[in-house]
Amino acid sequence: MSCRSLADRIDALLPQTQCTKCGYDGCRPYADAIAQGSAPINRCPPGGDDGIAALSELLQTPALPLDLERGEPGPLLVARIDESHCIGCTLCIQACPVDAIVGANKHMHTVLADWCTGCDLCVAPCPVDCIQMVPAGRAWTNADADISRQRHRSHLARAERLAADNARLMAPEAPAAASAPPAPEDDAQSQDRKRSAIESALARARARRNPTQS
Repeated sequence: MSCRSLADRIDALLPQTQCTKCGYDGCRPYADAIAQGSAPINRCPPGGDDGIAALSELLQTPALPLDLERGEPGPLLVARIDESHCIGCTLCIQACPVDAIVGANKHMHTVLADWCTGCDLCVAPCPVDCIQMVPAGRAWTNADADISRQRHRSHLARAERLAADNARLMAPEAPAAASAPPAPEDDAQSQDRKRSAIESALARARARRNPTQS
């Protein structure tokens, strides 16, 4: 089994909340680290003991107790914005890994509860503390995980495009290309033109000195 295919199978068992509590930037980087043997299988609070058991079975390794320093498992929470205090700074929109927050600069934001993974990454950046995590009233399902994975991939792809566009805009303009020098003339033709021009000038000079000559 290749490292990549193993990482795919590990990623399929992770909850895809993209909460980063494991110490990685999302579920996929954590899956890659587990597959490479550089991270243990017990760093995912949203996955809880069931997630650890599934990873243990896949990898044929002993189950470990959940690393509670990474957080504690619990019911699914979703973000809720107090829209009366929202100042439209967009910091929460930028922080959301699955684009579950919508709004515009200086306009009220709101959370798409069905999309929210409960990662709570939007809470800390809010400068007016108008975001709370509240019970979702439902369980997180495998279907939720699959959809969240796709939304996270789309989010990352868009971020990469924006970064590339910004890099192009900020790049110094290339100096205007110098106009190409005229193609060199054939030496013989150039000499003939010069000789003809000189002869014409001499003839005009002789004519001015001797106006009576025909």
